[in-house]
Amino acid sequence: MLSSLPRALHELDEAICRAHASLAAEQRADGHYVYELEADATIPAEYVLLEHFLDRIDPDLQSRIGVFLRAIQGDSPQNPGGWPLFHDGAMDLSASVKAYFALKAIGDDPEAPHMRRARAAILARGGAARTNVFTRIQLALFGALPWRACPVMPVEIMLLPDWFPITLWKISYWSRTVIAPLLVLMTERPVARNPHDVRIDELFVTPPDQVQDYIRGPYRSRWGHAFKALDSALRPLERHLPQRLRRRAIQAAIDFITPRLNGEDGLGGIYPAMANTVMMYHTLGYAPDHPDYAIAWAALRKLITDASSRFEGATYVQPCLSPIWDTSLAAHALAEAAGTGDARVAAACDWLIPRQILDVKGDWAHRQPDAPPGGWAFQYNNAHYPDVDDTAVVGMILDRNGDPAHRDAVERARLWVLGMQSQSGGWGAFDSDNEFTYLNHIPFADHGALLDPPTADVTARCVSFLGQLAHAEDCTAIARGVDYLRRDQEADGSWFGRWGTNYIYGTWSVLCALNAAGLAHDDPAISRAADWLISKQRADGGWGEDCESYANAPHGTYRESLPSQTSWALLGLMAAGQADHPAVARGIAWLQSAQETDGSWTEQPYNAVGFPRVFYLRYHGYPRFFPLMAMARYRNLALGNSRRVSYGF
Repeated sequence: MLSSLPRALHELDEAICRAHASLAAEQRADGHYVYELEADATIPAEYVLLEHFLDRIDPDLQSRIGVFLRAIQGDSPQNPGGWPLFHDGAMDLSASVKAYFALKAIGDDPEAPHMRRARAAILARGGAARTNVFTRIQLALFGALPWRACPVMPVEIMLLPDWFPITLWKISYWSRTVIAPLLVLMTERPVARNPHDVRIDELFVTPPDQVQDYIRGPYRSRWGHAFKALDSALRPLERHLPQRLRRRAIQAAIDFITPRLNGEDGLGGIYPAMANTVMMYHTLGYAPDHPDYAIAWAALRKLITDASSRFEGATYVQPCLSPIWDTSLAAHALAEAAGTGDARVAAACDWLIPRQILDVKGDWAHRQPDAPPGGWAFQYNNAHYPDVDDTAVVGMILDRNGDPAHRDAVERARLWVLGMQSQSGGWGAFDSDNEFTYLNHIPFADHGALLDPPTADVTARCVSFLGQLAHAEDCTAIARGVDYLRRDQEADGSWFGRWGTNYIYGTWSVLCALNAAGLAHDDPAISRAADWLISKQRADGGWGEDCESYANAPHGTYRESLPSQTSWALLGLMAAGQADHPAVARGIAWLQSAQETDGSWTEQPYNAVGFPRVFYLRYHGYPRFFPLMAMARYRNLALGNSRRVSYGF
């Protein structure tokens, strides 16, 4: 293929061919891709407890989940026995309490060495009373904590008008779907069936009934103190709300959930919303064979995933499924490696086309009623909640593939993306102008992720998509997006990566966008970002970033190089016009050296985030897509007459 070129380029081409063959072999028969999406111990532990809440226990499944939970328990100076939020991370108290509770429910002896280590670590951190809000609600459902340990969240919130400061429409889609059934649970206060009467009294430093104040700081602002005072004032009043009003509010919650059940893909397509819905139906007395209850339970079961390839006999539960995201990213990598004439790219596009959401005006329409539907979700189906990020990435591969039959789909995606732009010029993931920042300070929102404001990475994807399409009438929207990105650049030249780890991800995303928008490569924003990426290259030629950079760790650094982060850095530098920089050649050489015998790459560290500092993710597909994309782009630029990247992604 490259017979007249230097041997180094021959070797690179061979590595690309092996990676392409490996990725191509993983495509499903119908054209789509889907890889595991792994989180921490929290989701599998919650699933174990859910079965005990319902008295619907599957002993064999619970045993296999136990294998997984034991395998990921910490055993290091920074985590001497608890469970982390991501690979090799520090102990997280809430995840550890849930994992311990689940293992005890499964049948582990509290005096077994791993349980004793876990218990000591939990008590050293203040015990179960100091867990986060969602964990305290879980414990209250099992009678392990009094309900006063939880913030006041009356179900009457479902009835509040739009002008009220706190309503369901002022929070993010994920919060909306999780909270609607949870409000019913917090109002009805059911007690888990818990047939084995599993208790965790030993995890409390002070007996739960003797703890004086569960709702306490540290507060992130004066808003926190004000909302704490409001919470205290509401507690005695909540018991006196009229029962008729309460029944109306519960029905409003049911009426919100029912049209959004989303079949076997589940409410919102995410585990917490599905689990809360199942518990709500159980609490309200629905029979397990009631159609709504049955489909909600079936959706949960779809998330159960075999993990025996990593830990013999292990099973875990995914937080959600990611087929549209995986398919669109895989198609971009295949197109970069083999061109858009690759039949596998066409098959992926053909699979994506019918999944465009055209017949449902989802929750996003509450703020943007005039935007025509045209987005794609993240999961197989999630019609009420299309994802702006997914839509931009799908739109770019459909446009890039060039099939005239796809033009209408691309145009509908373009119009929807334009309609979702926020007033700031940026884009959020699922809603526009979702910036009611005071709500992140209510006691319920101790995770600080109740909202879906515009972010640099999602904005970058939308600018990339619109820039790639290059419609003259979109210049104003693109310019507003670029202005947002300029304002959002960090002092060191990087950008924060809201949905991927972290500053390397954000910086790559924005550099692609600024390139697609036509900015000169010597633009100060681009130059500063490229200099930052180069400064973060590791001695071995790769890049890596610690998930702790969402907390207090330095931006863009880790103790080892990682395939995903190295690829993002390389793609960012190439978008910045730095394809000939020695750092890029060294990074490509590192990817070649890290390639495995099957042609692909793997990484254990997590590479994405659900909620910073609270919930992290490992996309198993990332080290399969991105290294191929980076190596192929480098080769293509070397063979071309221009050092400018042609596509927005």
